[in-house]
Amino acid sequence: MLVDGVRAAQETAATDPRLAQDFVRFCVDSGVLRFGEFKTKAGRLSPYFFNAGLFDDGAKLGRLAEFYAQALLASGIEFDMVFGPAYKGIPLAAAVSVELARRGRNLPFAYNRKEAKDHGEGGTLVGAPLAGRVLIIDDVMSAGTAARESIALIRAAGAVPHAMAIALDRQEKATENGQDVDHSAVQYVRGRLGMQVCTIARLADLLLYLNETGGQSTAHHARVLAYRQRYGVQD
Repeated sequence: MLVDGVRAAQETAATDPRLAQDFVRFCVDSGVLRFGEFKTKAGRLSPYFFNAGLFDDGAKLGRLAEFYAQALLASGIEFDMVFGPAYKGIPLAAAVSVELARRGRNLPFAYNRKEAKDHGEGGTLVGAPLAGRVLIIDDVMSAGTAARESIALIRAAGAVPHAMAIALDRQEKATENGQDVDHSAVQYVRGRLGMQVCTIARLADLLLYLNETGGQSTAHHARVLAYRQRYGVQD
């Protein structure tokens, strides 16, 4: 069953509460995590928005890589190389690979192009050959589409799509054929695809941060909590 698979994987890659709070604070301070009214891919009006494209200078990207590396090393997930799906996953994979090497784990990394190159080395894959247990790095998962595309590429190359690392788990229902389902994209990847997923922080961590911050955050907390009560999934 999907739920059993999810529970087993969650035991393997639990989120570090302190690291998660530090990460949420960093995202809010950097303007990457914003509050208001934002339309999601599923057509929902979300009271918050996580835009990883705003990790837009060397200092912020370096700090982000530190969070990924800390979460991955703490998770105990084993992997042989790093893969970044185009486009946002490309700088993430590169930065995290540098940080992992700095911490003593020097691993190969690769990424894909959206369009195949018809000159030079050609093809859609760039970097180290895909081999062994591959870790896919991305920012968030909404529908799991990018994950499925990456998995297909990795398998076609003869490697194993073993795990994923994402910055934020929104912990909300995925949509299939325009309808809400009872599981999130992260739960689908864990339970149906059998992959481990390492997350730096979850929506629950954001709610805890807003609750403890007080002030204007109290109003944000109420709206985010109402959103989770409507669209959230059970852990």
